[in-house]
Amino acid sequence: MSDPSADMPAAGRIRQADLSLPFSDVQDFDDVDRGFIAALEPGIVRNTDGDVVWDSDSYAFLEGDCPPTVNPSLWRQSRLCARQGLFEVGDRIYQVRGLDLSNMTLVEGDTGVIVIDPLISAETAAAGLALYRAHRGDRPVTGVIYTHSHIDHFGGVKGVTRVEDVEAGRCPVLAPAGFVEHAVAENVYAGTAMGRRAAYMYGAALPRGPRGAVGAGLGPTTSTGTPTLITPTIDIEHTGQAETVDGVEIEFQMTPGTEAPAEMNFYFPQLRALCMAENATHTLHNLLTLRGALVRDPHVWSQYLTESINRFAYRSDVLFASHHWPTWGTERLTEYLSLQRDLYGYLHDQTLRAINRGATGIEIAESIELPPAIEKVWHTRGYYGSVSHNIKAIYQRYMGWFDGNPAHLWEHPPVESAMRHIEFMGGADQVLEKARRSFEDGDFRWVAQVLNYVIFADPDNAQAKALQADALEQLGFGSENGTWRNFFLMGAYELRHGAIGTPTVTTAPDIVGALTIDQIFDALALRVDGPRAWSTTLTIDWNFTDENSVHRTRLCNGLLVHFDTDGSLPAPDTTITLTRSLLIAVLLGGADPASLVADGSITVDGADGVLAMLVSVLDEPDPDFAIVTP
Repeated sequence: MSDPSADMPAAGRIRQADLSLPFSDVQDFDDVDRGFIAALEPGIVRNTDGDVVWDSDSYAFLEGDCPPTVNPSLWRQSRLCARQGLFEVGDRIYQVRGLDLSNMTLVEGDTGVIVIDPLISAETAAAGLALYRAHRGDRPVTGVIYTHSHIDHFGGVKGVTRVEDVEAGRCPVLAPAGFVEHAVAENVYAGTAMGRRAAYMYGAALPRGPRGAVGAGLGPTTSTGTPTLITPTIDIEHTGQAETVDGVEIEFQMTPGTEAPAEMNFYFPQLRALCMAENATHTLHNLLTLRGALVRDPHVWSQYLTESINRFAYRSDVLFASHHWPTWGTERLTEYLSLQRDLYGYLHDQTLRAINRGATGIEIAESIELPPAIEKVWHTRGYYGSVSHNIKAIYQRYMGWFDGNPAHLWEHPPVESAMRHIEFMGGADQVLEKARRSFEDGDFRWVAQVLNYVIFADPDNAQAKALQADALEQLGFGSENGTWRNFFLMGAYELRHGAIGTPTVTTAPDIVGALTIDQIFDALALRVDGPRAWSTTLTIDWNFTDENSVHRTRLCNGLLVHFDTDGSLPAPDTTITLTRSLLIAVLLGGADPASLVADGSITVDGADGVLAMLVSVLDEPDPDFAIVTP
């Protein structure tokens, strides 16, 4: 299991980890230091206002001995992830690691350097490129590759190149087909909720230290600088597609539906080097991230890893990825990929076997064991994903939220359920008294569960919040999984200090600006306050002067539908003429439509006030919604 004896006191779990894991194996420490050239000193990156957006020096405490407040396996992983600087991976291949959640890889071409995955923020990407240039020369960026559609693999692109260079053809940008659609949809459709929960998942606002943030398992944490986006100029559409960028030959493998809906691995035949994107890293990855996402497919993930082995592994000398450190040697990297493949395939097949014997997700998560050959290697440990929540994700993928028990079909929502639980348990005081005894016994899982009822029934109960914070803290201290630790400790932090909101920004102007017209109206439809709009019926034709197209929206019964129109439909209430950027400004950016109509930027032909009526039924998302309180 990913977090054995999760209800054992933290110290007991730490002793168990010491006994069961191969701490004498130091190969990863040799690999993480291999090819080291120089670190960024000091390891701090600031934005133009002087605000710190990255501080790798704050993880210096990890060089010490593991304290009793951190699982030693996670301490080991966090120490490896915090290793910061420029590293030589192989002939003409370099990596910047430890300057963001992800890695930035640089491949030297005939005239310049190709950048793979330019981090989250323009500031950290620029710092990484400057570090490379300080030791390898002021080479121009002659290509950018996005391995997939998550923001930590494209957000810093404007820190390494300019739109003008891309548009002029001096710097092609390569990405898997569907990249833009998935990149912007993930950050806009449910971006507010994902961003708020990401504050818990990555612990970016937690104090760094043995009692706070030690890392996220996949990397230290997320930078808080400026996310950017430049639209790709070359789509990779099929496995076997080959491209040459600045004299460097690249063979691609499409892997949609694995770690991201649009993702690809690729191979450099001249360099005998394999990039596995985020499909094979030094951890069990997520099938469903704790921040929220679409459930990934471990079955196809396993199949694509088999294809990677057969297509690339036997002719590779080094494997690197978008996170963590490389693996060298054909035999070693082939075994590494094989165990990663077996990990995802085993979880999938054994979960389905148990499902077909009537077990539910939570039951399977508590009972499944990994084969010894998988359990005893470091790169399959659950530092980022966990066996527990991945099994529940597989159950969700196939069976949905309902476990088949009719008692669970129509349960009360959290507050109403909590009030009834507390009444049945004899009142909050009795629950608190029993919870304190359970805390003393080390049953922190149970304490967290029952005190959650008290807090949701009585949010002002200070004693319950204090004890709940203590229980969550203990669960965090014992967790091997970095994101579990961050969730537990963030819950404790907010119970003690109040909500911190969302420290990172995903709906940056570049990302919102890349929305297609269809995606703009999709995002808009998600903000319609249905009951408020029940009695409003509006038909609007949107005439886009910059795209030479007309798009119709109809609001009726609280639903906004939209589609292209060629003028053959009945006349609308109003025709609004504008550009796509102005549409984004008004409907998603909060610009005042009246002032834009008054200055002629937008023209309206038809009924007055229609645009204002539409804006009036839109709801504002809340980036500070409560999580550990109602």
